[in-house]
Formats: sequence, C-alpha cells, structure tokens
Amino acid sequence: MRIGIVNDMPLAVEALRRTIALDPAHRTVWVAHDGAEAVELCARELPDLVLMDLIMPGMNGVEATRRIMAATPCPILIVTGSVGGNASKVYEAMGYGALDAVDTPVLGLGDAKASGMQLLAKITIIGKLIGDRGDSPPRDERPRAVAATGKAGLVVIGASAGGPAALAEVLAGLPGDFPMGVVIVQHVDRQFAAGMADWLNQVSPLPVRLAQEGDVPRAGTVLLAGSNDHLCFKSPGWLGYTAEPKDYAYRPSVDVFFNSVCKYWPGRAIGVLLTGMGRDGAAGLKAMRGKGCHTIVQDQASCAVFGMPKAAIALHAATEVLPLSRIAQRLLALAGDGAACGAGAPNSMCRDGRQDG
Repeated sequence: MRIGIVNDMPLAVEALRRTIALDPAHRTVWVAHDGAEAVELCARELPDLVLMDLIMPGMNGVEATRRIMAATPCPILIVTGSVGGNASKVYEAMGYGALDAVDTPVLGLGDAKASGMQLLAKITIIGKLIGDRGDSPPRDERPRAVAATGKAGLVVIGASAGGPAALAEVLAGLPGDFPMGVVIVQHVDRQFAAGMADWLNQVSPLPVRLAQEGDVPRAGTVLLAGSNDHLCFKSPGWLGYTAEPKDYAYRPSVDVFFNSVCKYWPGRAIGVLLTGMGRDGAAGLKAMRGKGCHTIVQDQASCAVFGMPKAAIALHAATEVLPLSRIAQRLLALAGDGAACGAGAPNSMCRDGRQDG
C-alpha cells in the first residue's frame, strides 16, 4: 500500500516510517506536518491509506479527515499518541469517515517491530477491506423457516466508515418509547466499543449498551456489538458472539449478523445499512429483503463513504434508499403501521418512484 503520514512530531514520523518499512508491501509516499498540508497532498497525490494524527498545530486531524473525505475520499486510519485520551476526537473523526484508530508506535520501547505490530495489523485489515483481497462474503445460508410472532419487533443497523455520526443522527430521531428493539453492528475495534456506547448515549433518547452473550433484544433498548468476534443470533431470539468466519476482514461483520437475523429472529424486522467502505452488509440485507423484511439503505449524498450502501443497491437489497435525515422518521412510521416485514417484496418502490428490483 502507498501510505501518507500526517504528524508534526519528528520522532513519531520516524516510528511510523520504520513500522511501514517492516512490510515490503507498503511504502511511505509523503509526510504532511499538519492537516492543511495533508489535504493539499491528498489532492495532489492520493495515497492508498492516510495515517492521521489528531493533535497538530493549525488544522487538526478531525478537520483534515472531514475535508479529505469530502474532496478526495480515501481510507484514513487515526494514529495518535493516546487513543483513549482522545476518545471524543476519535469518534468525531470516525463520524467523518476514518476507519479505525490505533496508538502511535514509540521508538525506544522495545524494538520497532514489537511496537508497530498493532499498527501493521490494522493496515493489513484495511488493505483487505479496500481491496477485497481473498475476502468473500459469508456463504449464503438459506434462512430457516421460523414462526413470526407478530409481537416482537427489531431494527437492525449496520455501519462502517462515517457510521458513528450517522448512528447518532438516527438514534437522536427515535423517541424514548420507540416500540421496537434496536441492534447495531458498527465496524469498530472492541477497545472503542464501550466508549462508543457511552458516546451514543449522550444523544440517544433510548438507552445504548453493549450486547452481551445471551441478550434478548427488547423494545426501547439499543444493543451495540462490542467485540472483535461477530455478533449474531445463535438461536431464536438469543444473541451471542462467534469467531467464525475467522479470516473475514470485517469484524464484527454486518453480513454475519443480518444472515443470523434471517435464520433465527422470530418476529418482525427492519434492516438498515448506513455509510461505510467496502461491501459488508449488502448480501445480508438482500437475504433479509428476500425473507420479506423492509430494508433501508442510506443514499449517496448523505453518506461519508458510499461503498456499503452502493453494494447493497447493486444487489437490489434495498426496499428504500433514503437520506440520513429521513431514516429515523421512516423507522417510526414502519414501527407504527406494522409493515416491517412483508413490505420488502422484490419489486417495491424506491423513494424516487422507480422500481429497484
């Protein structure tokens, strides 16, 4: 991968250069010393990946991420001195489209290889995500027939790059007495999951917490996947985590979760796929629509990254394609009229009046 570094500290830049050089498949193409320079360099020579610091003089990493994703979108990995100490800025940057975050390797603390292994692992995962190298969706298992009770209602949401901000907007638009359960799979490392749940709690009228093994979704509660293993239904109505598929780049995977909804959720369900890079969730959303569930995909204009929604639209997985600002309102309407399932038959209408199937 061709990698750009954005950091104003010479020692940090050197640590990043040495870490990148450990893998011959990667090389540093440029170094920017502040956010404004990074925006200019991305416009001039767009790399495969940007390693973005958060705290810099002048334009900080959050604003630089926003501008790069608006003008010349490319994968951005936040690499900063303390991810935990800058959690709010990390989530803000992820809301603008950054994919993940990791602490900056430190020279002098063990050898460079040991210090940079976590960063290299993140770069490898992002390489698989953007290139789909050797990465195929989970096999399409035929959903097992289940008896819908007609009582239990569930909204399932998948998101990746840009997801935190999109999720915050959707949840902020749902009332505290929303009559369906909500389960979210956001591509985020487990070390950030608890902080993200707390961050979403600040804007959501519904309580948000991490999903635990054995949880049952309930009306008025939001459960967020909280592990690098995949969240899924392991039996009718019961949530849990699984390591399989182990080599899948997306962890936790939206496809794995959506497919488990098809197999095991015994009631009404609505599937929602938000902004994200790659194609995770597209096949699973199509499986949900094929089962008769109503499915919603975020439109291109309101996405930080249009990859996952675009893939779902190409598969005809969307009952509706909506701007982010209308998704909460639509979920309220669907929850109220009982049309969460059975409305997603293949030739239903998109918001612009054209058939998408």
